[in-house]
Amino acid sequence: MKQQIKNMVLVHGAFADGSGWEAVAKILMADGYKVSVVQHPETSYAEDQKYTKAAIDAMDGPVVLVGHSYGGSVITEAGNHPKVAALVYIAAFALDAGESCATIEQALPQASKAFKPDSNGNWWIEKEHFAADFAADIPADKAAFMAVSQVPISTDAFTHKVTSPAWKNKPTWYMVATADRSINPDQERMMAKRANAKTVEVDASHVAYMSHPKETAKLIIEAATSALNK
Repeated sequence: MKQQIKNMVLVHGAFADGSGWEAVAKILMADGYKVSVVQHPETSYAEDQKYTKAAIDAMDGPVVLVGHSYGGSVITEAGNHPKVAALVYIAAFALDAGESCATIEQALPQASKAFKPDSNGNWWIEKEHFAADFAADIPADKAAFMAVSQVPISTDAFTHKVTSPAWKNKPTWYMVATADRSINPDQERMMAKRANAKTVEVDASHVAYMSHPKETAKLIIEAATSALNK
């Protein structure tokens, strides 16, 4: 009899918060899955790990751990948690040992030039470029609100190097956003390939999970229904 994972932990990326997962979470919950959306603060990599691991701990069985963007860096380490049975990256950083979000973006730069640091060690997206460079395919009013409510990412979180990538020993799925201006789509393809991830591509901006929630939920459910039967 096939085993199926019923627990999902969703991890947001930089400049966003967990509310962006709402449409995906509703689809998953309607299908009977238990969902937890992590509200990590992006203040440091260690803090973001703490929040994510706490959400995994609270689940009552095997977990599909999902990360968007910088959330991919978070799940790459947090995915070593013994409850995590599968990883799903949505236009995310599937980093190798010794890599950070910052170093991998230097290797193959993103299209956007709107990422700027402030004097407090945080990074922001310039508001006037937020929609075009981050969220071009969601309703304009929603993208505009995301711009003014964005969560800055700390330099520590952005530059922290991964030490033990969970994708090396956990089954992995990846969604490439082909119109992404925040992570180079070719970089996404490279990271998916080396993680030996089951990969799908969608014609989407960086927030593919928001503009394509059905496709995102489908990929997560595929991980849930096949990870324990590999």
